Amino acid sequence: MSNIALRRAVRRYKRVYREIRMVALALKSPHHPVFAHMVVTRRCNLACTYCSEFDNFSKPVPIEEMNRRVDRLAALGTTAITLTGGETLLHPQLEDIIARIRSHGIIVLMITNGYLLTVERIERLNRAGLDRMQISIDNVQPDDVSKKSLKVLDQKLRWLAQYAEFPVHIHSVVGAGTTRPEDALTIQKRARELGLGSSAGIVHDPTGHIQAIDEKSKKTLEDIEGMSKPLFSFARHNPWRANLLRGQPNDWHCPAGGRHLYICEDGLVHYCMAQRGYPAIPLADYTQADIDREAKAPKSCAPYCTIFCVHRIALLDQIRDNPGKALVQLFPAPEPGQAKPPLPIRALTAAFSSAGPERSAPSRSTLLFRKAALRILNIH
Repeated sequence: MSNIALRRAVRRYKRVYREIRMVALALKSPHHPVFAHMVVTRRCNLACTYCSEFDNFSKPVPIEEMNRRVDRLAALGTTAITLTGGETLLHPQLEDIIARIRSHGIIVLMITNGYLLTVERIERLNRAGLDRMQISIDNVQPDDVSKKSLKVLDQKLRWLAQYAEFPVHIHSVVGAGTTRPEDALTIQKRARELGLGSSAGIVHDPTGHIQAIDEKSKKTLEDIEGMSKPLFSFARHNPWRANLLRGQPNDWHCPAGGRHLYICEDGLVHYCMAQRGYPAIPLADYTQADIDREAKAPKSCAPYCTIFCVHRIALLDQIRDNPGKALVQLFPAPEPGQAKPPLPIRALTAAFSSAGPERSAPSRSTLLFRKAALRILNIH
């Protein structure tokens, strides 16, 4: 086994442990932010026409302020932080921010367009402790809508496949108006050739609502979902997206502002990138009361929302509070001979789901399993 393969294996086992712990904490308690997106700079080196989250002039948030925001999120109990922009690699001290997040034991991810990646920068991200990277690629050849193309970025992907000690996930936006939506399928196949992860999302308007997409784009999304191999993946088991593609609203409770926080470049807390302005309270002043209030507050934008990272968090809360309904929604009753939900899903549900009026008190064996799992995951 090569040195980099060994380092990847060690980091993978540590990361999986921390991610399982994050899920277990979310299932155990509804009173902390599970996920936060934090803008490190609003400036971007590109200008994709479907994006509303950038400008071409803002300065990076100073490192001292970034450290204060990281420390505050840690104090609120946040378990994962995604660094976003603009373009994250434009921040000259990005690696210091990543190291600060890791010093709190928080999982750290970043989103990038990849243009500024070099072998030296990848190695710096390795040393900083980056847990995951999402790189955005929308087409094979650049066009007027998006310059994030496979032609430009393929060499960067090869470097990541060779040198990155963290998982890399390629994400394509389908329905953004690119000339060939089927390019997303080519991108997914290239990702698999390189051993990288991949997914595709639906374009949304500035408020986070789904925009109408044509039949060719819908077929591309279906083909991409069909390529997913894991026993469980949110791409395959995502009832929210299936409804939206049929033009149907979703009946769910959005916990943004409590379980999911979006921290803009000015340090204000928002529900998400598409709902800037609510509640718009400075992170430095955000309290437990704010978290609990906003997590419970109804959001009128929820029925047609495409912000799937918030859907994932809502799913965890639903599994905790009403596991039967959640599992039926994700895994409809199997036909004879079909597999049951994955064992980890059933195990975590049994260990951490709340007893409700329709459920009996947990058995002694379940309580023992729960106690053992909490001890292993160092959850108090």
